[in-house]
Amino acid sequence: MRANAGRPESRRRALIGAALREIADRGSLDVTMAQIAARAGVSSALAHHYFGAKEDLLIATMRHLLADFASGAVGELRRAEGPRARVSAVVRASFAADQFHRATIAAWLAFYAKALSAPEAARLLSVYQRRLRSNLVHDLRAFLPRAGAEEAARGIGAMIDGLYLREALGGGSARPAEAIALVENYVDLRVGRGKA
Repeated sequence: MRANAGRPESRRRALIGAALREIADRGSLDVTMAQIAARAGVSSALAHHYFGAKEDLLIATMRHLLADFASGAVGELRRAEGPRARVSAVVRASFAADQFHRATIAAWLAFYAKALSAPEAARLLSVYQRRLRSNLVHDLRAFLPRAGAEEAARGIGAMIDGLYLREALGGGSARPAEAIALVENYVDLRVGRGKA
């Protein structure tokens, strides 16, 4: 019995991974539980057993993406020394290799669209956006007045979202390092203006 203790969690992770890949392949949330289950190598009935409705699996997948991002951001922030380095840490975490690749980018775009019609998706997206803004504003305040820090944080968030959108729609070809450099250039411009 003890040997199987991790099996349900392992199957849940496999279904979430399969959902991400299926969403990426289709470019939307227009996927079925049967398609996701087949990709995970389990029956549709088992997928329903672990998640109930497809909506529940999609929300769990969104939570997984957000948790991965948060974990990466925390790791980057722990290594950063000083406010400017912490802003850079958030930017790096936003374009980490596990975040800025085709499957994850497609999933983020699909979840942004889902947030327009699903209250739980909208709530999760709002939590992510508030945390991003809060982290950025906190450290930008070392260089800018409150209003300037808020404005710079909005600009950084918009650049991050915009680079993801371009990649998702096939209009971009940025590698993570290039995306980071673009956002860092904007931060340097804003911080420099705040010091003047």
